[in-house]
Amino acid sequence: MRDFPTDLRARRLVAIVRGTDPDASFRTVMTLVESGVPLVEVSLSGVDALGVLRRARAELGPDAWLGAGTVLTADDARRAADSGANLIVTPGLGAGVDEAVRLGLPVLGGVLTPTDVIAAGTAGVTALKIFPASAMGGPAYLKALRGPFPDTPFVPVGGVDAAAAEQYLALGAVAVGVGSPLIGDAADGGDLGALRARAAEFVQVTAATAVVGR
Repeated sequence: MRDFPTDLRARRLVAIVRGTDPDASFRTVMTLVESGVPLVEVSLSGVDALGVLRRARAELGPDAWLGAGTVLTADDARRAADSGANLIVTPGLGAGVDEAVRLGLPVLGGVLTPTDVIAAGTAGVTALKIFPASAMGGPAYLKALRGPFPDTPFVPVGGVDAAAAEQYLALGAVAVGVGSPLIGDAADGGDLGALRARAAEFVQVTAATAVVGR
């Protein structure tokens, strides 16, 4: 298995799939990977998310990064791992983070305040998901947080379109997490061609702002 922090900094984009149609969600995951977006999170709040994870893992093989998102409890973390997730993503800190760390899985853990940032470090979180980033002021809030925490690996999530992604990355985010601005309605049965076009746009943005060794 490759190193998640290294791959996160190299790719700079985590796609968030949350769908009402399990078959469409699976196709969305595969289309994203084929379109050059290899870091994909399947939210447990989607329909049959564990089934989507199992199918995607079987198709992608053991070494691909495949995240489970909206992990809230220790049971969520265990079921996600059993279904093939090798990355745990949470909206906040708590039992889901603790169990994922116990299982030895990398964690993209949700934070919002400076207190959360400090607690995340103690909890063993691998990278910190600022959520909901747009509701707190967007790129300006990331800039404010990086004042006291200049070396912390922040990943803004929530309302991140291509323009905001470019701003966040320029301000020092190691990556961005993107849901509906990238996925659109693909995970509900929508057009995969349109998904490929959006993926190409985000890949171009993240490549253009990449800084080796940041």
